[in-house]
Amino acid sequence: MSVWFKLPVNEVVPMERRLGTADAVVIGLGAMIGAGVFVVFAPAAAVAGTGLLVGLAIAAFVAYCNATSSAQLASRYPTSGGTYVYGREQLGPWWGFAAGWSFVIGKIASCAAMALTFATYVAPAAWRVPAAVVVVAALVAVNYRGVTRTAHMARVIVAVSTTALCVALLIAVVGPGAVREFPDLVFGSWYGILQSAGLLFFAFAGYARIATLGEEVRDPRRTIPRAILIALTIAVVLYALVAMVLLVTLGPDRLANSARPLADAVSAAGWNWAVPVVVIGAAAASAGALLALIAGVSRTAMAMARERDLPVALAAVHPRFAVPHHAELVVGAVVIALVSTTDLRGVIGFSSFGVLLYYFVANVSAYSQRGVDRMYPKWLQAVGAAGCVVLVVTLPWIAVVSGVGVVLAGCGYRWIRLKKFNDT
Repeated sequence: MSVWFKLPVNEVVPMERRLGTADAVVIGLGAMIGAGVFVVFAPAAAVAGTGLLVGLAIAAFVAYCNATSSAQLASRYPTSGGTYVYGREQLGPWWGFAAGWSFVIGKIASCAAMALTFATYVAPAAWRVPAAVVVVAALVAVNYRGVTRTAHMARVIVAVSTTALCVALLIAVVGPGAVREFPDLVFGSWYGILQSAGLLFFAFAGYARIATLGEEVRDPRRTIPRAILIALTIAVVLYALVAMVLLVTLGPDRLANSARPLADAVSAAGWNWAVPVVVIGAAAASAGALLALIAGVSRTAMAMARERDLPVALAAVHPRFAVPHHAELVVGAVVIALVSTTDLRGVIGFSSFGVLLYYFVANVSAYSQRGVDRMYPKWLQAVGAAGCVVLVVTLPWIAVVSGVGVVLAGCGYRWIRLKKFNDT
């Protein structure tokens, strides 16, 4: 008999509730800050110029709508798995599978993006792939040792990266060569602005990592909504400051072609001695994002395995460290394969595709909730779902085509698995 059917449902092992609000906020910020600040502003500038500021506002509002949906659903279903669980419970198994599969493929791409970002900042070109492999292996080992260690390391990483970021922003503004005149506002087409919003949405996706830790936070009905909204608010303010400083310092054209925008901004301000500070901050931020991403993806994979939508071996929880150790090891292996074969900008669009589909299901699921489960007005969820669809279809066509192909492949796999089960 296949391994899909060896684990009885009543043998699911519960996880320990160890995390408070501050821990959850830090894990969410660790996932967001690395992606937003050090990766997405260059490709956003390439498609929208200074219009990326409008794209940032659109992405932030869609993210807020999604955050309210995630918070409302997480309060009702405080368990690992996020929208995979919410979709199953509110809409049906296929909706849940679509959300879970989209999350897994999108966030594995995000893991690869963060590993490659880390390597871009800390290693010469010839050594970037080995550096990316090493950081993935190291952070999988940290996650394997337990979620409290994940939270503690995330706290340190967020402190280091935000401190370095603030120093970089200050130097870029007050340095002897700093430019203090804002460039002309040339927004370009609405298609470019919406595409920039879809790319920038990649930067906001980390807040839902908190919801995927639903089985591991104390008082989840109170903790999860607060942590999601606090982390998102902090990130929005920070991103807006960074976007304006980069546009002033580098201008939209130079920003669009920059591999390391904040380092280039500091250098342009005339204080090259501070570039290593930015490098340290970028390395810490991308490592922090990768740390949180591995935790979130592995827990969604565990939840899907519990329902036999993935091999049940991935549902195993370590008897000592209380983490889904099989899922974490598999996620790490797939990410290592990706960083060996992909480039940084290519995976951003693919990741946004998967994550936006995930939140589309979250918004529809939250919209269907009634009575005491409802915490926010329905119009927020309706706008969030529509926003996800608009941003998906305006992503680069390669991301859309490849994303549709992988999602359909996953759905086909589940259909075959169900048919096999029914035949037996």
